[in-house]
Amino acid sequence: MRKWVVSAGLGFAQSCALVGVSMLVPAVWAAAVGLWIWWGGNPWSWIAPFVWAAIGTVLLARPVCRMFRSLVGRWTGTVIPDGYRRLGAVTELSTGFWWNGYSYSRTRRDARQELWWRTRFTDPAGWRDLRFVAIAPAVGLVAAIPFGGIVLAVFVNPVPGVIVTIASSPYAWRIVVPASRFLRPPATERVEELTAQRADTTVAQAAELRRIERDLHDGAQARLVALGMSLATAERLMRTNPDQAVRLLREARAGAAASLTELRDLVRGISPPVLTERGLVDAVRALALDSPLDVTVEADLVLRLEPPVESALYFAIAELLTNAAKHARATHVRISIAQHDGIVIEVTDDGRGGVVEGDSTRTGGLAGLRRRLAVFDGVLDVTSPAGGPTVVRIVVAG
Repeated sequence: MRKWVVSAGLGFAQSCALVGVSMLVPAVWAAAVGLWIWWGGNPWSWIAPFVWAAIGTVLLARPVCRMFRSLVGRWTGTVIPDGYRRLGAVTELSTGFWWNGYSYSRTRRDARQELWWRTRFTDPAGWRDLRFVAIAPAVGLVAAIPFGGIVLAVFVNPVPGVIVTIASSPYAWRIVVPASRFLRPPATERVEELTAQRADTTVAQAAELRRIERDLHDGAQARLVALGMSLATAERLMRTNPDQAVRLLREARAGAAASLTELRDLVRGISPPVLTERGLVDAVRALALDSPLDVTVEADLVLRLEPPVESALYFAIAELLTNAAKHARATHVRISIAQHDGIVIEVTDDGRGGVVEGDSTRTGGLAGLRRRLAVFDGVLDVTSPAGGPTVVRIVVAG
């Protein structure tokens, strides 16, 4: 009985939230109708309120769909990719003009603004959002069944009204599950996205191999070659000049120690031993101890993840910590790691904020993180108002 009461109460609260989100756009249109009636119902007086209602619908479409995806993720643990096109970077040229991938502008602000408009209004996901807000009121009506029971109890008959409210509360909000299918990108977009991800992964792997080769060639390999030459020289001097041979052996020993340190650093950069041996949480805590910032780690992760996923999440957190220290001028960072049906990581810093998508001077690494996480159906979202705080949320489907 207690479990049913808790389920009914929680379901009623979820239905309230769903009705509130679903009825935002109808509320705008209801306000337009009310304004038209208030103006006297003149044959031409409908134009202004209904134009504003149409603009409000366009502006609300994306926030409403984001809230729906968030509710589905919280209530069911299902991560729905938004499929939005990401803003590219704007680049300053030697001529002083800014290039946004489509045209040149005199200032970075103009280049970014034009890029935003082009991306926003040529994105197929925008039309998908408008289609969803058209059916959202039907979702809200189903979720409002518990409210209908309350109205029935108050104005008609208390007994059937209470029965309808209690019986429907645990289930009315579940309409969000089938409705969320209209939010998913179509298969063609998903194929294009996966193709791009595969290409990005191939390029990233090639770059990583080149980095490892360069580090080995310039570091450990050069030291080992010098070590071999020192040992050969010491061998020749052993009988004729033992003191010089001993000095060379000491230098060789120091070189061997330095080479070992470089190799360990290189291996740590590929896969930190603590990550391999103890998992993501302990690796992040070790990363926090080495950070110059005051870092708090809150973790609710019981099971080990697949090694590629752990590695991708570890290096994503490491890069976010570096950004917080280098660019955001933060002093404190909070890292939250939770596991439900998927992995949810939040990295919050108290820095200056103002992270802007497409600004290559500050967020160039975020695009790379987003591409690497997308291989595992991961989603990275950034909230960074001017003045902070900056919150980066990473969600990887389980």
